[in-house]
Amino acid sequence: MNPRLLDILVCPICKGQLDYDKKAQELICHADKLAYPIRDGIPTMWADQARDLIPALAQDGAA
Repeated sequence: MNPRLLDILVCPICKGQLDYDKKAQELICHADKLAYPIRDGIPTMWADQARDLIPALAQDGAA
């Protein structure tokens, strides 16, 4: 991932800073709890393509 690109990319929802997870090949927005995939070196910055970082059990109301 190009470091200069990381400097200008922001979360498309909150416009916040993104962290690069090299191992998972994702850009992480901690504010929105979303991970945007990087495919073939190209970040996919669509909210509907992002992975939710909140575990499924927490979303279902289980504590």
